[in-house]
Formats: sequence, C-alpha cells, structure tokens
Amino acid sequence: METITIDQQNILVGIRPIEPGDESTLYASEVTSLGRAVTKVRRQSGAARVVARTLLGQLGFPLLPILKTRSGVPIWPPGIVGSLAHHDTVAAAAIAGTKRIAALGIDIEPNEPLPENLIELIATPNEQRMYDLHLLKRRDLFVLKEAVYKAYFPLYNHFIEFQDVEIDISARLGYVAKANCTFSLELLISNNVIGLAYSWPTCGDLAPLI
Repeated sequence: METITIDQQNILVGIRPIEPGDESTLYASEVTSLGRAVTKVRRQSGAARVVARTLLGQLGFPLLPILKTRSGVPIWPPGIVGSLAHHDTVAAAAIAGTKRIAALGIDIEPNEPLPENLIELIATPNEQRMYDLHLLKRRDLFVLKEAVYKAYFPLYNHFIEFQDVEIDISARLGYVAKANCTFSLELLISNNVIGLAYSWPTCGDLAPLI
C-alpha cells in the first residue's frame, strides 16, 4: 500500500490495488451495512476499508469495523474524520484528526479521459471559460468535485451537484456558494487521478473564488 501525507502531515492518504478476496476482509457488521451489494461492490468496499484500517493503525487505533450511516457516510472512531473511494481496480482512503481537520473527502478515478459529453454536466460556465479543452476533458474537475461533496455532506447533510461547486485548481480551492464554504484541495496524478478536499475547524471564512 502506498501512503501519502498532506497538509504538513495532518492528513494520511493510502492507495492500494483491489485484490481477489478483498470482500472476505469485511467484518460481518460491515457486510450487513452494505445490504445486498454484489461481490464486486463488497470487494471494492473491503479493499477501501483495508486501506483505512491500515492508516488508522498508524495512528494507534486497533482493527475495527468501519460502518456507514443510512446516507452512506462512513462512521469513524471519535476524533477522526475520513473518506473512502475506489474505482474498478484501485481503492483509496484518507483520514485525519479532528483537532486539525474538520472535514475530509477523497475520490479516485483512472487517469483516462472523461466519457464524452460530460463536460457541461461537470464544469460550470465559469470553469469552462477558465480552463482549456484539454483539462476539461480530463477527470481532474470530476474527482475534485466528488471529494468536495464527500467533505461537504457530513457538515451540512444535504446534497450538492457538480454545478454547485467551483474549482480553482491553481489556488487549490473549491467553493460551495450555498454554504459560503471553501475547501482546500490536493490533486495527485499518476496512473490514477486522486482528488482530496478538506477544511479546517472553521469553514466559510474565505471569499468566493470566481
């Protein structure tokens, strides 16, 4: 498993290939929380939880189940915020202590072009003016907005769409106008495109980006 530290080592990120049999790493309570998920989904969820448990172990936590709420948000140990992600072949997780980080979201996609005709769904009109077509065809905005959503939802408990989030890649900031809330961003690109969004204990004190 590859481990990366972010924000002066306050955030731990782990990345790992999904392996056959990862579904067997799930605790019984985790299997129950997944409901009637097919084997592929259980395998992906198991792999992401292996990553998360490994990261938690680095902070001294024992092995424990990572359940989820009815809305699908993972339930972390007291004093921890975190996020899980995967695509078909790779799983990822990010965790941090709540004394330093108030909200945290991660997303991962293969480093491949977006499916056709998704630019207008994902990019706002402002973003379509800001970024060239090459970038808009990449998955960068997609993973960053997914990461913002995962950080945002536990704070505000309501859904946002791609058009509700403005991304400034050069400033490494994402802004949600509905809540006047700004998230810091990290974009990691290799064989995968990984987006990370996080906020400090005070959210909403930065001006709109665009």
